[in-house]
Amino acid sequence: MSDAKVMTPDELARACADAMWAEDSASQGLGFEIDEVTAGRARLSMTVRADMVNGHRICHGGFIFTLADSAFAFACNSYNQYVVAQHCAITFIAPAYEGDRLIASAQEVTRYGRSGMYDIKVTREDGVAIAEFRGQSRSVKGTHLPEEDVTLKA
Repeated sequence: MSDAKVMTPDELARACADAMWAEDSASQGLGFEIDEVTAGRARLSMTVRADMVNGHRICHGGFIFTLADSAFAFACNSYNQYVVAQHCAITFIAPAYEGDRLIASAQEVTRYGRSGMYDIKVTREDGVAIAEFRGQSRSVKGTHLPEEDVTLKA
């Protein structure tokens, strides 16, 4: 008899996120929070701090990119397979300012073989669009949880 834990796809996604988060010093150090993770989706948020604004007194684009990239990572790693970014692009739409709460919502567009495509929308808490990000992923060797410990519910 197997000792594997039976999980729904969304429970597996959350378990993978928890395993990744435990090792993600970058996202934690920037004050990101995981608001939600389900199979193929993730939502992360952050508050723009004083040390995140540039000479124009707006949020540096690198922090917005990193928030979107982290949401992308949690969405595409939600199937218990190590997945990395293969290509990413971002379009900045509007500025964000110190004190703004930013939300990055990642959604799987497609996943086929070892490749995937994800769209991430970054908004302010009030819904104003800040940036659009598209990430292409590639699975690599390894899993977040031992495969023998997990069985998916049908």
